[in-house]
Amino acid sequence: MRFVVDECTGPAVACWLRRQGYEVFSVYEEGRGMNDEDIIRKAFSEDWIVVTNDKGFGEKIYRERHPHRGVVLLRLDDERTSNKIETIRRLLEGYAERLADQFVTVTETQVRFARL
Repeated sequence: MRFVVDECTGPAVACWLRRQGYEVFSVYEEGRGMNDEDIIRKAFSEDWIVVTNDKGFGEKIYRERHPHRGVVLLRLDDERTSNKIETIRRLLEGYAERLADQFVTVTETQVRFARL
């Protein structure tokens, strides 16, 4: 699995995913300042799943109908890096095989797969 980690999600999340063996493009490290549209286009054309905590990606997918290869939207009460990593760890442990081509909203207590 390959992930684009959005700038607002942070480089520590990208680093952790790399340590777990995933291929990662970190917007913070490698594409600072990329806008959401460029990120979603890159992710689609290069087969990456976007990991973000930016609700704007929902608008890109649902309103503007941008094609995607998967989006994981973190909607966390606790935005600390350690909580982001723990939430993603639980997501991957339970749902990794279902993430491709899905829009997934993840909280500390819930995983919701949206219907497109």
